[in-house]
Amino acid sequence: MTVVLPTPRRFVVPALAVVIASALLVANAAEPAADAPPTPRASARTPTVPPVPDGPPADLLAYIEQLADPAAMPTSRGRLRYYLRRAAGATVEATDKILAQTEPDDVLHQRALVLKLDALETLRQFGEPQAAAALAAFAESLDDVRDPALAARVRGAAVTAQVDAAVATGRPEDAAPLVARVAALLKAAPDDADLATTAADFAVKLGGMPGGESAAAAAFAAFLPEFERSGNPAVRELAERIGGTARRLSLPGNPMKLTGTVLSGAPFDQTTLAGKVVLVDFWATWCGPCVAEIANLRKEYERWHEKGFEVVGVSLDEDRDTLAQFVKAKEIPWPILYEQPGGPGWQHPLASYYGITGIPTVVLIGRDGNVITLDARGKKLGAALERLLGEPAERIGDRRP
Repeated sequence: MTVVLPTPRRFVVPALAVVIASALLVANAAEPAADAPPTPRASARTPTVPPVPDGPPADLLAYIEQLADPAAMPTSRGRLRYYLRRAAGATVEATDKILAQTEPDDVLHQRALVLKLDALETLRQFGEPQAAAALAAFAESLDDVRDPALAARVRGAAVTAQVDAAVATGRPEDAAPLVARVAALLKAAPDDADLATTAADFAVKLGGMPGGESAAAAAFAAFLPEFERSGNPAVRELAERIGGTARRLSLPGNPMKLTGTVLSGAPFDQTTLAGKVVLVDFWATWCGPCVAEIANLRKEYERWHEKGFEVVGVSLDEDRDTLAQFVKAKEIPWPILYEQPGGPGWQHPLASYYGITGIPTVVLIGRDGNVITLDARGKKLGAALERLLGEPAERIGDRRP
């Protein structure tokens, strides 16, 4: 599952964006490993990072601008990444020298703050050890920034680094304090689109962690009301886009509403599933992992159907005939919900309602109609069915359709 997020900021001046865009367009089949030092043969095509000089702030800013617009163009992604990491590290060192020589109300001081934030952000994005912690510590030290735009930039940098640190622990159950803090920041700055995007990304990442559904649902519950009351249209639009994801992640322990039309054209009647264990499978014929999972679904369906197991497929295909031919060729026995999309893909009402942004996505519903888990693919499905239904009606071994 994903949320389309704005492009992360790059460090220093706009000229570097031209370097990045141009270099990433270069097709180089013999590209060196990412972040590897350039070979002697390639060094002539890789910009060098001269030592950080001593001198007044104006000279140091000129040095940083030189890093942003090198004379030599990086010719591959690997060399570009290597250069950017070294340039960002040098920028941090140079800005520290500027900050030590200037007062907080000095224009050069303010510019150095932004340059250092962006350089640390670049290092964080490239996975530089300790960069996230350094970014968070630096941002938190700037608690007296008066300029609203810079204050928002500082706030966003701190939260982004803290989110990365929280996700890196792999323990979504420990995220509650940070969720509360981000919610408080959103309440104080409801129109900050960057902060809202970071918050939404945090909730989505929690949902992608093993066992993170409840933590993600709590995050969405805390964040969405702040998004919806924002006076910024971009923030309110974000709330609409992630509302379905929030709804899906809150399903465990609650009923799932299934409506639509089966492939034959008849309306789907959810009451026919009463008292059954049901797997809802969001899929498409053009999705390789979805198609690969069908054999496993057939096996488990044949083993457990007589004990009360049912599958409901929700197809995100655009072409009905292609879908019908596939279902017939594969002899898929369970109902397939299909709606003619009103646009390119992903337009099935159920997919939109539950924020489906990646397939296959499955939802396992218990006999009582409440969702049990959003993680029941592969071997996990068989194990879950055995816990819920006991021994299968027929031991068919590994018989395949």
